[in-house]
Amino acid sequence: MDLTTIIDALNDAQREAVTLPAGSALVLAGAGSGKTRVLVHRIAWLAQVEAVPLHRLMAVTFTNKAAAEMRGRVEALLHHSARGLWIGTFHGLAHRLLRRHAETAGLPETFQILDADDQYRLIRRLLKSLNLDEGRWPPRQVQWYINGQKDEGRRPKAIVETGDPFQHQMLQLYTAYEAICQRSGLVDFAELLLRAHELLRDHAELLSHYQERFHHVLVDEFQDTNTIQYAWLRLLSGESGNLFVVGDDDQSIYGWRGAKIENLHRFRRDYPDHRLVRLEQNYRSTATILNAANVLIANNENRLGKKLWTEGTQGEPISLYAAFNEQDEAYFVVERIKQWLEQGHLRSDAAILYRSNAQSRLFEEKLIQAGIPYRVYGGLRFFDRAEIKDALAYLRLIANRDDDASFERVVNAPPRGIGARTVEILREAARSRQQPLWRAAENICETKALPARALNALKQFLQLVDAMETDVREIGLSEQSKQIIERSGLIPHYQKEGEKGETRIDNLKELVNATRQFEYEHGDSNEEGIPILHLFLAQAALEAGDAQADEAEEYVQLMTMHSAKGLEFKLVFMAGMEEGLFPGERSLEEVGRLEEERRLCYVGITRAMQQLHFTFAESRRRYGRETYPKMSRFLREIPPELLQEVRMRAHVSRPVTAAPAARPTGLLDDSCGFPPGQRVMHNKFGEGVVLQCEGDGSQIRVQVNFEKGGAKWLMASYANLQVV
Repeated sequence: MDLTTIIDALNDAQREAVTLPAGSALVLAGAGSGKTRVLVHRIAWLAQVEAVPLHRLMAVTFTNKAAAEMRGRVEALLHHSARGLWIGTFHGLAHRLLRRHAETAGLPETFQILDADDQYRLIRRLLKSLNLDEGRWPPRQVQWYINGQKDEGRRPKAIVETGDPFQHQMLQLYTAYEAICQRSGLVDFAELLLRAHELLRDHAELLSHYQERFHHVLVDEFQDTNTIQYAWLRLLSGESGNLFVVGDDDQSIYGWRGAKIENLHRFRRDYPDHRLVRLEQNYRSTATILNAANVLIANNENRLGKKLWTEGTQGEPISLYAAFNEQDEAYFVVERIKQWLEQGHLRSDAAILYRSNAQSRLFEEKLIQAGIPYRVYGGLRFFDRAEIKDALAYLRLIANRDDDASFERVVNAPPRGIGARTVEILREAARSRQQPLWRAAENICETKALPARALNALKQFLQLVDAMETDVREIGLSEQSKQIIERSGLIPHYQKEGEKGETRIDNLKELVNATRQFEYEHGDSNEEGIPILHLFLAQAALEAGDAQADEAEEYVQLMTMHSAKGLEFKLVFMAGMEEGLFPGERSLEEVGRLEEERRLCYVGITRAMQQLHFTFAESRRRYGRETYPKMSRFLREIPPELLQEVRMRAHVSRPVTAAPAARPTGLLDDSCGFPPGQRVMHNKFGEGVVLQCEGDGSQIRVQVNFEKGGAKWLMASYANLQVV
C-alpha cells in the first residue's frame, strides 16, 4: 500500500494535520482521536512526500514504550528501517546529545546516570556527611527540592534567598549535591534535561548546527511538558522553526509533578503564525460516554476548546450506583464484573479506576473472595506497599519481639539515627549469642557497647516499642493499629514527601479501616483464644502472598485514574465519586487544582469504550471514623438524562432525575428482608443499623452496627432481628 492510499484512509482533520506545510503547528488531539496515528503518518509524509531525510527529523515522546511503538509504525509505513530518525524520550535524547558533546557540556566522557534510587542514596550520604538529621531533613524532600529547581531551569546561584532558614539549608544542600555530582561525573534525570538545555543555550555554533540538522521537531503529549523541556524545544526549533506539537489541554493531569498546562498557551504566543488543527472524532467510546465527557470538561475555564464526537453507536446509559458504604460499593463492582464474565467477556477488558491507591484494598479483597484474577496496574497490591509493610512490622514487633525481619525493617524507619553500622553490630551480637536481634539490642544497651549517640537512639527505639505494647494491650485491634501508626512517627515522616507522602498516609489510614473491618467480622468468632492481632497479621501475610494474577494470566485491572491515561477498556468502573475523595480536599484549597481534578475525571470517563459505571458510598470509614460524604460535584455536572441509577440484585433501574435516592437497595435479594440502613432490634445487643447482608437461604448473614456493641455479623435465621 503506498502512502497516498494510507493518507486517503485518514479522516479530514487527521489528513489536514499530516499534510500541513512546513512551520509551527499545534494539533489539539482529543481522547481516542488517533494522535499517534497522526504523528506516525506526519513523519512518513515528511520523509516520503516532502523528501525530508530521516536524520533531519526528531520525534520526542514521554515513554520508551511509546517511542518504540512509534518507530515500529513508521517503519511499517515506509517499508524500510527508520535508523536515521532521532526518536525517543526527552531524557533519552538529552542523554544522546550529552554523550556526543560531553566535554563541551563540562562532563567527563565516562559520566554515569543516577536513577531515582541512586540519587536518593547519594542524598542520604550527603546528609550524613553534614551531620544533618534525616528526621528534620528527609532525603525525599531534599530530592524533590533539587529536582524541582532543575525542572524550572534554576542552578543554585540563580536562586534568590528570602531569609527563610529552611530555604537557606535546602539551597546549601543543592549546592553541595551539585559539587559531589560534578566531582564524581554523575548526572541525575533532571540534570540530563537542564545540562542539555545549557549545552545548546551557551554554545551558539552547536545550537546552529542542531537547528540546521533537525528541520522538523515533533512532540507527543505536549501538555505534559515542564518548563525546562519547553525551553529546550524552543532552542532546538528556533523562533520560526518547524515545531509540530500534539497535545490535549483537557488531559493535562500531571501538574503535581511539574507539567505546565500553560505551555500550550505559551506555544500559541511564542509561535503566532502556527497552524491549529483539532482532532475531535473519537474512535473509542459510545456517544453517551463522549457526551458526558464533553459536558463535564466544559466547566473548566481557559480551554482551547474542542468537542468529541463519534460515528459509532449511542450506547448504553452510564450507570450510577449509590452504595450504602464502601463494602457495598466493592461488592457491587465485583458482582457486575462476575456478570460481565458470565456473558463471555474477557477479564482484561474490565478495569476498576479510583482516585487514591488506598481504595484498592476492598476491591482486591472482594476479587480474591470471588476467585477473579486481578492485577494492580502500575503499582503494588495494598499489603505489598512499603508503608503498609512498615506499619505491619511495628504490629508484628508488638506481638512478637523475636521477629528479626520486623525489627530490621523498622529499627530506623522513620530515621532515628540507627545506621547500617549499628544494625551490623546487632547482627553480629545476635549471631554470636544465638539470640534474636531484640535480645541482642537489650544486652548491648545494658553493656553500653555502642557510641553514645547510637546507644541513645537504640534505647529510645526499644522503649518506644515497649511503651506501645503496654499502652495498646487492653484496647481493640483498630485502636491498636491507629495508635501504633501515630506513635511510630510514620505519618509526620511521610508528610514531608509531598504528594507521594500523602498517598502513603492515605494507605496507612486505610490500614486502620482494614483492622476495624477485620474486628467487625472476626472479633466474636475467635473460639481458639488466639489474640485478634495475631489473626489479622496472619491474614495480611496471606493476602500479600499469591492472590494477584501472574503476568501471563488474563486479569481484571485495578488502577488509579492517573495510571489509566493512554489505556482503554470495554467495561470501566469509576469508584469513590465523592466530595473530599474525588475531587480531593486539597483541590478545593489550591488554585488550579480543581480544574486538574476535573480533567482527571474526564480522562477516566474517556477510558471507557462500551460501558461506564460510576459508584459512590453514602457512608465511608476513613481512618477509623465514619464519614458521610456528598456525591461528587463531577457527577452533578453530568446531565441526568445520560445517567441511570441502578440497584443491586433486584435489577431495578430508573433514569436519574435528581440526586440519587437516600439509600440504595444494596447487597440484598428479596429473601434477606433487611436492607442497608434499616434500624433493627436484637434481644441481646439492643438497637442498631443494618450495614450489609450476604449469602442465600438459610446461610444469609447480616452485619449490624449496634449502638452499644459495635458492628457484628449475625446469622439471619437465628438472630431474631426485629424491625424498628
